[in-house]
Amino acid sequence: MTISGLPHARNYIDGQWVDSATHTESLNPATGQVLGTFAEAGADEARAAIAAARRAFETTDWARDRTLRAKALFEMADHLEARRDDFITLLARENGKILGDATFEVDLTIPKLRYYAALALSDHGGAAEVRPGLYSMTLREAAGVAGVIAPWNSPLVLAVRSFAPALAAGCTVVVKLPGQTGLVNGLLAELVAQTRSLPSGVMNIFTESGNDGAPLLVSSPEVDVVSYTGSTMVGRMIMANAAPTLKPLSLELGGKSPMIVFDDADLDAAVPVLTAAITTFTGQFCMTGSRILVQRGIADELRRRMVAALQAVKVGPGDDPSSEMGAMIDERNAQRVEGVVADAATYATVLVQGRRDGAFLHPSLVEVQDLDAPIVQREVFGPVATFEIFDTEAEAITRANATEYGLAASIWTRDVDLPLRVMREIKAGTVWTNTWAVVHDMFEEGGFKQSGLGRLNGMRGLEEFQETKHFVHATSPA
Repeated sequence: MTISGLPHARNYIDGQWVDSATHTESLNPATGQVLGTFAEAGADEARAAIAAARRAFETTDWARDRTLRAKALFEMADHLEARRDDFITLLARENGKILGDATFEVDLTIPKLRYYAALALSDHGGAAEVRPGLYSMTLREAAGVAGVIAPWNSPLVLAVRSFAPALAAGCTVVVKLPGQTGLVNGLLAELVAQTRSLPSGVMNIFTESGNDGAPLLVSSPEVDVVSYTGSTMVGRMIMANAAPTLKPLSLELGGKSPMIVFDDADLDAAVPVLTAAITTFTGQFCMTGSRILVQRGIADELRRRMVAALQAVKVGPGDDPSSEMGAMIDERNAQRVEGVVADAATYATVLVQGRRDGAFLHPSLVEVQDLDAPIVQREVFGPVATFEIFDTEAEAITRANATEYGLAASIWTRDVDLPLRVMREIKAGTVWTNTWAVVHDMFEEGGFKQSGLGRLNGMRGLEEFQETKHFVHATSPA
């Protein structure tokens, strides 16, 4: 649908396209250009979506027909693959990320749908004849209606990462997507609408810039489980608001990922990845490598190389193939991150001061030793990293674990045994050796400490949307 020649994205509820009285403009953060408009949803749309999902769960065969669920997810993956280039282009323009990052996001998403399509056909449990004539078994059932709240930094893959296992488990779903990516959300809704295997009401999507609809997903007794990806602060609020209904929560929250570089590391291999860990998605990534911990023996060399690498990053529009880092999601967030670096200059050494031009913010590097420093303890969510020096393996572990976060970490060394020792001591849900941001659909990811609850991906990702029932059967006497 177009309005005045521009694309217009609507909400998709109960198998129908739903417009609203309020149309919000979607802007290219790099240029300020109006890309189109989207229908602004709120509490009314959320209630309608919840009611549709509840009705579909109770009146259709979706929860019990695993073949239908697999067919729908495979079909959705095919539709996404056919529209791959459209998503890449739109993500680059509306989300600000460069074409390479947009491609990375889309190409993570397609196999995720297929993985959970296959998993919908599988099951596991236990059964035993406990004593003669007495049988026990466990059955897994869909939890019910699932509420999914996804963020703007990677709206496609992070929405699918939650709703694909929910659908595979047999849940019906309501997805709340952010206003910053209204057109991408609308394109995702088109894929859902084209998936003819989905009964009406099984999958519902709405977009809101405010905060009227999302809280209803958390507080409504008609929603049985919630999956949220976003900040730790909002995660705590969701836990509090979900308490009256005691609904299960899956929360992937903030991160402050340490990149631990030991004296024997291959710096030729490490520096490009450390740079990418700061600049991918313009640092607006829960797994951003925001802390470089370097052993003293190579600190001078790595400092020199990182300063040169970050100063050389070409910042430009996301849809420009020559850009190496795009704009932040908007100018307000670029100003916020610029302020974080300016504040750090009062208590630390700014090695690279990233200049700002509108929503564009060049990467920054700040050398600091005080573990209590705000820039060490707080998630910046922008292209900024700290540079911290350690002497021993034990000190590296202490520094890595010094924040409230525990989402991911990376270890750089040529030693075979050292990463195994260090990995066991780091309190993080994912630890990489000599690489970063490698995610496999069949292996779980999630956070320790204040970085979240539950797990996504893998079999555990499916189980987050299931209940386990113990069934006991006593046979009658012969």
